[in-house]
Amino acid sequence: MENLILLGVCFLAGVLLRQMNRMPQETPAVLNGFVIHVSLPALILLYLHDLVLFPEVILIAAMPWFHFGIATCFFLIAGKIFGFSRQTTGALILTGGLGNTSFVGFPMIEAFYGKNALVYGIVVDQLGSFMVLSTLGLLIVGIFADGKPSFSGIIRAIIAFPPFMAMVAALFLMSYQYPEWLFGLLTRLGDTLAPTALFSVGFQFSPVDFRGNIRELALGLSFKLLLAPLLLTLLYTGFFGLHGQALRITLFEAAMPPMITAGILASAQGLNPRLASLMVSAGIPLSFLTLAFWWYVLGAV
Repeated sequence: MENLILLGVCFLAGVLLRQMNRMPQETPAVLNGFVIHVSLPALILLYLHDLVLFPEVILIAAMPWFHFGIATCFFLIAGKIFGFSRQTTGALILTGGLGNTSFVGFPMIEAFYGKNALVYGIVVDQLGSFMVLSTLGLLIVGIFADGKPSFSGIIRAIIAFPPFMAMVAALFLMSYQYPEWLFGLLTRLGDTLAPTALFSVGFQFSPVDFRGNIRELALGLSFKLLLAPLLLTLLYTGFFGLHGQALRITLFEAAMPPMITAGILASAQGLNPRLASLMVSAGIPLSFLTLAFWWYVLGAV
């Protein structure tokens, strides 16, 4: 609950300080750069390093990859049907295909299922969401951002992406014990992600942004909060036969609102920043209702 209150306070602080003109308009760009280059890499180095693997890990970790693939197909088709711009389609793929599986996901899992269930959420987040963001997410940015980058340029961008480098380093260092000072340092730096990211999202939020984005926002959030979890539930129960607590937590994570960092990445790369910010800022409070619905539904699987 404390994490959810923190998200709300930081978001509202960003909204208010923008309205009061107390900070420069370039503030979101600076904060987004800090999140991508400092906060997120620190968090990946911290959590991925200590991840313990177990037999069901592959199917659990695969969910965000399936989710992103389904989102890509869905929004490519929707973009053609509705005539979305390339930037709008890219923003919807990123924010509709990546869930907030940590800063909203972890406290929600603890609240609905208890602390012991967090292990499944960590697998989804670390081996799924962060890896998808650092690879396929960067690929989508390269394809849908302005310009026509070469394949080699996209690959270089992925390799040079700080969270991707942190992921590779964390996997390489899994057999080594972090010294206490490094563990403390990474913890403090990682703790800055949620407040910094939500402040940035709040600073960019404006009711005016809803004008011209209602259709895209409704489509994006309907997919992210309702359709995608439904399709993944059918896939995991009907095809993979996963069951029990592992299945419920995996699918509960699938129902999380758009990932904050995905919205920041879309905004930083010019993929319809207003829509990307709205997907996050409107999706988080709306998810409080839809997650309660999915908790009830998943109780039967």
